[in-house]
Amino acid sequence: MTNIPETGRTPRVQIRLVVIQILVLSLLGTLGGRLWYLQIREGAQYQKEASGNHVQQVVQPAVRGEILDARGVPLADNETRLVVSASRTDLLKQKDDGKAVLTKLAGVLGMSPEDVMQKVRLCDAKTPQPCWNGSPYQPIPITDEATPRQALQIRERSEDFPGITAEPEAVRRYPGPGKSNTAQVLGYLSPVTDDEIQKAKNTSSPYLRSDMVGRSGLEREYDKELRGKAGVTRYEVDNLGRVIGKAKADAAQPGSNLVTSIDSRVQRVAEYELDKAMKAARQQYDSITGENYKADSGAVVVMEAKTGRIVAMASAPTYDPNVWVGGISAKDYKALTGKNSDYPLLNRAIQGQAAPGSTFKVISTAAAVQAGYAWDGGYPCTSDYRVGNQVFKNFEGENFGDISLGRALEVSCDTVFYGLADREWKKDGGINPKKGQPKDYFFKTAHQFGLGKPTGVDLPNELGGRVPDRQWKQDYWEANKDSWCKTGKKDGSYVEKIAYENCLEGNKMREGDEINYSIGQGDTLVTPIQEAMIYGAVANGGTEYVPTIGKAIVSPDGKTVQEIKPKVQRKLPVTQATLKGMDDAFAGVITRGTAAWKFSGWPQDKIPLHGKTGTAEVYGKQTTSWMATYSKDYTVIMTIAQAGTGSGASGEAVRNIYSALYGVQGDGSIDNKKALLPQPQASLPKVRTDGTIVAPPVPKDAAKDTEAAQKNNPSNGGDQQPATTAPTDNANRNTRRRPRRKRGSRRMPS
Repeated sequence: MTNIPETGRTPRVQIRLVVIQILVLSLLGTLGGRLWYLQIREGAQYQKEASGNHVQQVVQPAVRGEILDARGVPLADNETRLVVSASRTDLLKQKDDGKAVLTKLAGVLGMSPEDVMQKVRLCDAKTPQPCWNGSPYQPIPITDEATPRQALQIRERSEDFPGITAEPEAVRRYPGPGKSNTAQVLGYLSPVTDDEIQKAKNTSSPYLRSDMVGRSGLEREYDKELRGKAGVTRYEVDNLGRVIGKAKADAAQPGSNLVTSIDSRVQRVAEYELDKAMKAARQQYDSITGENYKADSGAVVVMEAKTGRIVAMASAPTYDPNVWVGGISAKDYKALTGKNSDYPLLNRAIQGQAAPGSTFKVISTAAAVQAGYAWDGGYPCTSDYRVGNQVFKNFEGENFGDISLGRALEVSCDTVFYGLADREWKKDGGINPKKGQPKDYFFKTAHQFGLGKPTGVDLPNELGGRVPDRQWKQDYWEANKDSWCKTGKKDGSYVEKIAYENCLEGNKMREGDEINYSIGQGDTLVTPIQEAMIYGAVANGGTEYVPTIGKAIVSPDGKTVQEIKPKVQRKLPVTQATLKGMDDAFAGVITRGTAAWKFSGWPQDKIPLHGKTGTAEVYGKQTTSWMATYSKDYTVIMTIAQAGTGSGASGEAVRNIYSALYGVQGDGSIDNKKALLPQPQASLPKVRTDGTIVAPPVPKDAAKDTEAAQKNNPSNGGDQQPATTAPTDNANRNTRRRPRRKRGSRRMPS
């Protein structure tokens, strides 16, 4: 029989009790250590954080700096409006999440309940615009266009509108008194997101949840300078939320003003002329498609040739940037981003990529000289150029005989450049060059001119175009060869045959590729800002500047002015002799070449103009019009998609822009009093001691003045008649019937 201790516990039970006692003591020790750590070691820190839970912040938004033109006229400024806002926190406390209140509010504001409710919903991956992408804890603006009567209704019946406020606030205004649109250049604002707050948390410019930030254009590029710093007042409150004292207050610091090189008067004329040119193009007949030209988009850039400063930049179609102020409606958002919108948010001056057509011949000419071809050599300008069974036609089959490179630029002879490019392709080894053998002058020169990458203009999201050299062809082939090989057929349709050819040798530089490339066709893409940079360099003697819009940043008190100096990008890879030859040829384009019929009567002896026209073919679409021009002061580039020939669609508008700049009247006389900007404005607007900027009086509508001044312009069908001796390549009017292309042939107009 087992002996049991008097306590009645067996050895096993005693062991278990000891283990339990050890565990209990360990837990007590751990708990005590943790309490010591929290209350003694880190007590002061936690006490500080706990006191913070009884401090509430009231944010006073900073006044955003103005965006001004070169003379000090506001392009974007601020105004006080009655803003009606809703607090999601208060609305969600109600049984129906505030639906009844929002419905009642919609009735007061004359809005639909659906629009109001969309304004206060939070943005996420599944929620389309409009929605609120700011902090859910800050008041969400419903409208900034409330009338005093509506605001009074809301405030006097506050018990009917819990969570709704109606207060005067400073909001952005586009445009300012200058009345030029400038939408894509200025950009727009929207509330800061939580992700942006986190990313900027430890930077020199952190965000508050109430901040509005620039989303595009200058508003985004110079957001840090324009935004300022919001004021924060911290109040101590008790557990019931009652204020018991003021802890700390930081005054709001207004943002700096941005002075730009834009002249609002010239901007307004550029926008007007681009719009008028597009409307006129739609009235012209395209003999190839059998329809009127669509002229669905375009851009114009006016740039100082000697500095790279942008005087005007217009993009079409455009929009009213005020639709973003106070939150955008579903209808407006769809109009800006829908499939049928033509995407007006795009700034086509820096994002519109297209084949440049014959304006690219400035590159091809420089490349030919680099390759050793003489400027005055006799190059055959024949009606067509044949490679095997393929025929590359000159525009309308013209034949000028043996001509120089300068004359080839004047009359835009395609076949001269076909022949030069073909000879270089053969020198480089043809379709199977040896490793390291190709000189690739035509492609190398394009890169030396800055093509194939962004110019660096001070606007976000600029595109860099494309130079379809051997490396690009290899990369493109590797990305698409599987698709080409799958769909290509040797004896299929035209598209299937192209896919079949690309499957076999799409990575090789074929003869036709280089021939087409030489006149700005094929896979080559450029942007208007790139063309402005290049032709500006030709105008000033060979220096490419980084295009810039910002001219100076002026502090709120006016004491600090930070000038943004012009910056040299590169030198053109051409000699002064070649530049002189190009300059003479481009002057000939205006006086006796492809643009002469649009510039008849221009005072060339007093204000010499130079230019190059271009008409680029786009597969499946109508031709794109290009007009690249310069004077001693300015470069003006205009392009209109699906609008016909270079001079036909854009020539008149470009002439009218120069007329406005220099005060040229319809009869060719010059009225200096009507000249908007006969020379670039070098000085900055005057800044007062209180930080305000002295701006001139709001000008009259220069666009209408320009239209009136042009009524007797020869190019507008006035009293004088266009010269009858102008060459007939791409100078032909849009209404002139062009010969149809034969199957297997290519016609690349200048």
